[in-house]
Amino acid sequence: MQIKKILPVFSYLFHPIFISLYGVLMYIQFAQLGINSITLLLLIQVIILTVLLPLSIYSLMKALGNIQSFTEASIKQRRLPIFLQAAFLFILIKYNQYMPQFPALFFFFAGGFIAAIMALLGTFLNFKVSLHMIGICSLLVFLISLSLYFNYAALLIIAGFIVITGCVATSRLYMKSHTIEELVAGAIIGIFSQLAMW
Repeated sequence: MQIKKILPVFSYLFHPIFISLYGVLMYIQFAQLGINSITLLLLIQVIILTVLLPLSIYSLMKALGNIQSFTEASIKQRRLPIFLQAAFLFILIKYNQYMPQFPALFFFFAGGFIAAIMALLGTFLNFKVSLHMIGICSLLVFLISLSLYFNYAALLIIAGFIVITGCVATSRLYMKSHTIEELVAGAIIGIFSQLAMW
């Protein structure tokens, strides 16, 4: 299979909408919690708030002609989805009864909320920061932080995500969805929004 056909797959698999779910799954793995009643309820809440609701809204907006596609949107078209994502993260942080039991996850979602607000502000400055890079870089920093927090040997996982980060960036350039400046801005926001929490 040609590389050109593989690259767009990274934009879909690591779409920002899935990053919160990946973060929770990696947290469960690093913390060696397994799937129990609490982690299952947490997963369900995360899936509903950060995946299903945003997907439903995106689908509705696309049906109404308010956005072009699942992976691409103009600066103006991004404002409502980003605002709603920030709102859903705030709800998850503020009202999830299990969040106090998982401080590392609280930091992860709080960093995601900050990053979403910064991306939203960018739209009002007419700047299209890469949400994909915010997401994947946030997840990468979170994984590194978790490995240190839990003293978990995760060199191969981290190395794999570094490669994936490069593939996501290359994919966004190949699809002509972003400029290098927009990718770098997204990476900076993703990295430092997480570092600020730790």
